Amino acid sequence: MAWFVLIVSGVLETVWAAALEASRSFSRPRPTALFVVALVLSMGGLAYALRSLPLGTGYAVWVGIGAAGAAVYGMVALGEPVTAARIVCLMLIVAGVAGLKLLH
Repeated sequence: MAWFVLIVSGVLETVWAAALEASRSFSRPRPTALFVVALVLSMGGLAYALRSLPLGTGYAVWVGIGAAGAAVYGMVALGEPVTAARIVCLMLIVAGVAGLKLLH
């Protein structure tokens, strides 16, 4: 269960990052509210998962999912550049996250 919660929390990290960008420095109420809710749920899920997972593994997986998700969101929804180098780097992040899960 901890791994499932951790993965959902990582996805919520992507949500709060995207909502933070959309809030335009907290000047738009709906994205700001989404940011707050996703942030609280993401942190709460991380805290729950860390009860049974090692800190280094849990935090690295959570950040990796959030970072990769935010980068993909930026490329798909915000028109950020899609380059071979960026894709390779994202694949390395995903491989690292998967490796930490497998080695746990």
